[in-house]
Amino acid sequence: MDARLAEQRREVIRIARRMVADRLVVGTSGNVSVRCGDLVAVTPSGVDYEDLRVPDIPLVDLDGNVVEGDLKPTSELPMHLTAYREHDAGAVVHTHSLNATALSLLRDDVPAVHYQLADFGGAVRVARYATFGSPELAESMSQALAGRTGCVLRNHGTITIAETLPKAYHRARQLEWLCELWLTAARVGDPHLLSDEELARCAKLFATYGQNPRN
Repeated sequence: MDARLAEQRREVIRIARRMVADRLVVGTSGNVSVRCGDLVAVTPSGVDYEDLRVPDIPLVDLDGNVVEGDLKPTSELPMHLTAYREHDAGAVVHTHSLNATALSLLRDDVPAVHYQLADFGGAVRVARYATFGSPELAESMSQALAGRTGCVLRNHGTITIAETLPKAYHRARQLEWLCELWLTAARVGDPHLLSDEELARCAKLFATYGQNPRN
């Protein structure tokens, strides 16, 4: 097995288990994938994440054909492949996080309650509802994801993308926190929101934020 592919498959397992530990999913819900060249390593359908081993992670091509692995890929593979083909993703994280899903029942976007939204490219949209695993859901997600690095799926959960799987997962956690922040504030009043101009200013700052860790 190619060493890089093996490492990518291990990382898929690690992030899938973190989703459970961080309460972004329950049971086997949600899914994770990462692109390695022309192949995608993705969580299988309906398998407890604690039981996963490297050979259990299917490898698929960008058309969805299984290249390696005996287990079926996640039923949400159409969303993942759409993110790779249409949004140049390097990795995809799909959660069923509580606060983001709750917000999706109430709003069409995530309000600008914090400058962290700038990391998503602006206001995070709520995609219209479609049945899980369907081409319609992949299309709805793609529309909401245009020009963004994440979106909320109505009555469902979230999708975040990034160049790497750790970064996509970081965005999934941040998106859940942003939704929880709005829900918390909205319980007691009308939250003050940042302006579009301030979000744009913060987006420019985010472009040069952070640093590479020392080796």
